[in-house]
Amino acid sequence: MRFTFLFALICSISLAVSARQPGYDFNDRCQQAYHAIMQLRLQTGLSLLEAEKRENPDNLIPYFIENYADFFTLFFNEDANAYASRRKLRATRLDKLAEGPSDSPFHLYTQAVVKFQWALIKVKFGEKWDAVWEVRKSYLTLKDNERKHPGFLPNKMVLGPMQTVFGTIPEGYKWITNTLGLRGSIKQGMANLQQVIDSRDPVADIFREESWYYYCYLKLFIENKPEQLWDFVEKKQLDTKNNYLFALMVANLSLNNQKADQGIRVLEGRRQSSEYTALWYAEYALGLMKFERGDADAIAHLERFVGGFKGKFYVKEALQRLSWAYYLKGDMNKAQYYRNLVPQRGNLETDADKQAQKEAKGGKWPHPVLLKARLLSDGGFYTDARDLLLSKKTTDFQLVEQKLEYAYRLARIYDEMGNDSAALRLYDATIKIGSNRPEYYAARASLQAGYIYEKSGDKAKARQYFQTCLDMEGHDYKNSLDQRAKSGMLRLDGK
Repeated sequence: MRFTFLFALICSISLAVSARQPGYDFNDRCQQAYHAIMQLRLQTGLSLLEAEKRENPDNLIPYFIENYADFFTLFFNEDANAYASRRKLRATRLDKLAEGPSDSPFHLYTQAVVKFQWALIKVKFGEKWDAVWEVRKSYLTLKDNERKHPGFLPNKMVLGPMQTVFGTIPEGYKWITNTLGLRGSIKQGMANLQQVIDSRDPVADIFREESWYYYCYLKLFIENKPEQLWDFVEKKQLDTKNNYLFALMVANLSLNNQKADQGIRVLEGRRQSSEYTALWYAEYALGLMKFERGDADAIAHLERFVGGFKGKFYVKEALQRLSWAYYLKGDMNKAQYYRNLVPQRGNLETDADKQAQKEAKGGKWPHPVLLKARLLSDGGFYTDARDLLLSKKTTDFQLVEQKLEYAYRLARIYDEMGNDSAALRLYDATIKIGSNRPEYYAARASLQAGYIYEKSGDKAKARQYFQTCLDMEGHDYKNSLDQRAKSGMLRLDGK
């Protein structure tokens, strides 16, 4: 009797254990870990995930959230040794996440996000073709999940930005997206993302701040609506003091929207704590914005970046800025030293790095007045930049490229200060003189003129200038300017 009872008890325990299935439980502790990692408090988040694994070994969500931590460190710091040691975790995590119930909306969603994050990581490490296929896999997985679970809003949070960006691919590269089955639309993509932001769905609420991150970048770089971007940042009261990722985002957007004062204030005003993972991008951004403002410690930030950063993106641009900084100080030995490093370091993946390389190999130094005006304008110090340029005349510059830059810089300043008529007059002069030259001034002038006409509602004129930008060949910043012009054309078409 005792043996029979004991045997039955052992069997029942064994059956109970074997019946337990892995699942996706985004419980309170997992949410705390996710939010900590999204703030770049990576070790805090990872410790919570380890505790969850010990107490709930069948919960698969920790493996999903862990990938965020690897994504942030690899994407921002670009450490090749760290990449070599962690890249195998991609397949391990995907295999683990595939063990869960296939009828859960998290089953395909978590796998799609892991693939998408590794696609972005692979771009940083030069594996571009693998990255394209990773994006395709992620996109198709998300589309499959959307068909199976149309009400699962986190799906739209990732699919929306993909669709938005795919919609801006220049016509010459459409064959790639068509071959890969990638379909895009700015209008549809932004609508999907907006649905997540506006929803009160409890699952969507977990990812709310991540959706804000995508939204802000798309508002500036794809929709070209900086006013709406900054209104959104203020309305949502983004916590840039305690959320390091938000601080980096606002700094990056400030750097790209002529708001150096704001970007510096955000980065220097964030809570300083060893709890946050150190990322080299902060030194790069601070160095560029402080150089634009004329701060004495700009050089120190840039030297820390080029001295400590193990990656390749933005390195040539940072070295170029260091060479300029010493050039303006009159220290030509240091200026030439950093210029000589430009061809030796970094890569040519960004237009800014390409331009830095081209300038370094060309051997010419920029005109000091035009360089100072550019820096002031890039930082948003328009009055100082305007007054500096107006202290000179076109005849004060000897070279054609200097006269061209003078007209372009003054046009941009008038544009940013709201003097559209003066800006358009100088943009047209820049286009007329520079349309067949290698400098980017004429193409950027066409783009900016298109923006002015788009804002005023003159779609025909806007389309004309966007097309003029697209038609220009062989100039600096070709890829990024073409994408912006293409985005403008699509907005005019309501796509």
